[in-house]
Amino acid sequence: MNSNVISKGILKAIAVLVAVGGVLYFLYMIRSVLVYLALAAVIALIGRPIVLFLRRRARFPNVLAVVSTMTLMVGLLVGLVALFIPLLTEQGKNLSLLNIDGLQRNLNSLYLEITQYFGMTDNTVQAVLKDTELEKDILSGLDLGFIPDFLNSLLTILSTASIGLFSVLFISFFFLKDSKLFQNGLLTFVPNDKEHGTINSLEKIKNLLSRYFVGLLLQIFILFVIYTIVLLIVGIENAIVIAFLCALFNIIPYIGPIIGGVLMILLTMTTNLGMDFSTVILPKTGYVLIGLVVGQLVDNFFSQPFIFSNSVKSHPLEIFLVIIIAGLLFGVVGMIVAVPGYTAIKVILKEFLSDNKIVRSLTQNL
Repeated sequence: MNSNVISKGILKAIAVLVAVGGVLYFLYMIRSVLVYLALAAVIALIGRPIVLFLRRRARFPNVLAVVSTMTLMVGLLVGLVALFIPLLTEQGKNLSLLNIDGLQRNLNSLYLEITQYFGMTDNTVQAVLKDTELEKDILSGLDLGFIPDFLNSLLTILSTASIGLFSVLFISFFFLKDSKLFQNGLLTFVPNDKEHGTINSLEKIKNLLSRYFVGLLLQIFILFVIYTIVLLIVGIENAIVIAFLCALFNIIPYIGPIIGGVLMILLTMTTNLGMDFSTVILPKTGYVLIGLVVGQLVDNFFSQPFIFSNSVKSHPLEIFLVIIIAGLLFGVVGMIVAVPGYTAIKVILKEFLSDNKIVRSLTQNL
């Protein structure tokens, strides 16, 4: 091997690295567009069964079926936003700067009532407060003025997100209208001898992920109904909005239910600030906690097994390990996309590497 061959090899390797770096930089710069495409693909997968139903059963033309589906989904989105408006308005009033002092006093009172309820006498409480200088104010070191600023920032983000929402809906419409749009674009980069296998993989992925996302919506709906019934029975204000918000956290596997449960408990307690702890706050919190346990039992023994076994066709232990690994590598986002990503990889491996023993064992249910 002479020096010319070595130099050419080095130059070729450098050119490949530069090209890969350029592609990665380009993808980083258009990351917002990639997010829009991913969200649009998820919406298209969710709406796909509705479009197929309208086309095959109701005999709708393709465009009318897509328009009807998009109208239905946008209507549901508008309805959800309308549900949150009263909650945001009320919380905006309660958390205004004029009420910060009242909020601090109420939280202080709640802390004292909890401490007294769990076995500390009045004298002991006063001694502890004096020793730790908590008599000044539990929240004296915390500037709650950030809350209105946070709400204003949230409104700014929501207004900016309207552009992204329009983009996602626009892309989703064409994904639903032409189901082969993404497929044809991908086949441009696939060798001719791999086109048939790629088409089969994409069709199977679409079917599996459509069932998965529809099942995920069913899971959220079941929890939403259970939480709403519990909160309405207990008498919590804005029960529907709180139930939906806490049920929505179940999109995040394993961690989401904990976050949603803690949020529901906190909202239950803060909704009743100023009332007696032992006769009002504690019983209501206990009832909500029972409702959370019932909801999670239904979810763990009915909803999740149904979704995993009938949609992605993977063993629960297999799914658990995949979610944990994805969470360690990519955080919360990795946990959310772990199941659909793993399903897509399994389908592709089965199509192109079906002779491999490991692939056969992992994809025997597909």
